[in-house]
Amino acid sequence: MIAGWGYNARTAADGEDALRQMEAEEPGAIVTDLMMPGMDGAELLRRLREMPDAPPAIMLTAFGSLETAIEMVHDLGAFWFIEKPLQPGALKLLLSRALEHRRLRADNERLARQLAGQGVLEDLVGVSPKMQEVFSLLRQVGPTSATVLITGESGTGKELVARAIHRLSPRAAAPFIAVNCAALPESLIESELFGHEKGAFTGAIERRRGCFELADGGTLLLDEIGDMPMATQATLLRVLEDQRVRRLGAPREISIDVRVLASTNRDLREAIRENRFREDLFFRLNVFHVDLPPLRERGQDIEAMCGAMIGQLNQRHGCQVTGYDEAALAALTAHDWPGNARELRNALERAVILAGAGVIRVEHLPRFGPTSVGAAVEEAEAGLEAITLPVGTSVDQGERALIEMTLRHTGGNRTRAATILGVSVKTLFNKLREYGATEGG
Repeated sequence: MIAGWGYNARTAADGEDALRQMEAEEPGAIVTDLMMPGMDGAELLRRLREMPDAPPAIMLTAFGSLETAIEMVHDLGAFWFIEKPLQPGALKLLLSRALEHRRLRADNERLARQLAGQGVLEDLVGVSPKMQEVFSLLRQVGPTSATVLITGESGTGKELVARAIHRLSPRAAAPFIAVNCAALPESLIESELFGHEKGAFTGAIERRRGCFELADGGTLLLDEIGDMPMATQATLLRVLEDQRVRRLGAPREISIDVRVLASTNRDLREAIRENRFREDLFFRLNVFHVDLPPLRERGQDIEAMCGAMIGQLNQRHGCQVTGYDEAALAALTAHDWPGNARELRNALERAVILAGAGVIRVEHLPRFGPTSVGAAVEEAEAGLEAITLPVGTSVDQGERALIEMTLRHTGGNRTRAATILGVSVKTLFNKLREYGATEGG
């Protein structure tokens, strides 16, 4: 029947046979019965969910009900299910939609790879080699079910990385729940994570589902995991091992299907040495490690990040900022950003609001301290040598002399020199290439 619709059809005796055939040739879609000898349809769906690019599966069942539909589609990841006796027209329509769904998914993944090559992956922006390496790791781990430990300084974008992993996974349509372990009182953290029954403790006036239950079928981010109390760490380890939770005050456990991501700006190995973090939990979380570099180590990303952030901030505040002038860019690239991407976004948000429209100028930016343009100019005025040029010196010759003197003053630091001169690093580099000048003059 399916072959008569123009498809190249293959048959398999059961789920195990289907998986063996998939090793040699990957199908565009799978139509499977629920009840089969050996590996049944439900187990086949579970095995398919573990694959990074599994084909969509349509389940045939004689036990049609709303509960069956929820289990097949939501819990086991089927594309859809269809009741027996089989209606050929319904199957033909579903098969067509399943193949179209896979084609669109492949197109989206290809577009994501292209954007990543241009410095964009989900909500992350970065053209530097270090961020491109991070993007590569995320594309590899995203489609899997592996637990991921995300580390990096405060403000580097660890939650954005977690959300990117979720969106790159087969769980993208399911919930993404983030909980800040450092923000919860020790007395409430287990209730927040695992839930509680009515009357489990003083103030528990009703049953409440915890974050693990809320994230069932999806992804849970445990942010600031290094601040989790030791007692809760022991409970968390059991949950990760068994994929079962017990609400506080509940008589029995509940099965869950949650992918756990954890993030921290702390050194967990040092915390282990100081008996503040369980070593066995660390190894359970650190199946796959993604370390985010601080912004000061990837300054070449700042211009691309500014472009993306300004567009978002325009939309949020109803502004029409088109960019920034060279002096503003010089100030942004010269700052070392101890607050990382969060500090950059806050600085740009202020600047976008103050500018309103047109371009961001230096006066729209906060004073960053010693690395701001104003401070850099003041420092230059205090420390730079004077230039004496003879009558008849051309503008180009005077410009070159000023650039070379500034580079001598900064010890060859081009970023610092560009800030003092009020130009972008790119402009300074082009000038030096034009003059054939060395870094020191």
